[in-house]
Amino acid sequence: MTDVRLPTTGTLHHVEIWVPNINRAIADWQWLLEELGYTLHQTWNNGRSWRLHHTYLVFEQSPALTANFHDRCAPGLNHLAFHADQQTVDLLTAKAQENGWTLLFPDQHPHAGGPQQYAAYLESTDGFEIELVAGDHN
Repeated sequence: MTDVRLPTTGTLHHVEIWVPNINRAIADWQWLLEELGYTLHQTWNNGRSWRLHHTYLVFEQSPALTANFHDRCAPGLNHLAFHADQQTVDLLTAKAQENGWTLLFPDQHPHAGGPQQYAAYLESTDGFEIELVAGDHN
């Protein structure tokens, strides 16, 4: 059954991420988003989107791209953070590495965000970072 309640004002509607190669982005992101509960929402030649409740994430290889790489340390998007429980953080961290993602800060994992935080920081083959965080992130 679909949740018919309107989203709360101010919540995210969608995030669009331009990628240098849509096929590589699909390989990097599809399994991860589906593990987190997202479902395929839209498909077109140069893009895909996955939806969870009222929010969706768009990945597009736009013809208007001005570069062929992502630099998470430059102005703009640094990372996306997803809620997860500790078991899911551990499971997806292992699965991500099997799927070509790199564990960032491995010497501090799973407390790279501090001793009170249980999280994984992962980087895709195209340099996009995600954080899988268990519990509250203050």
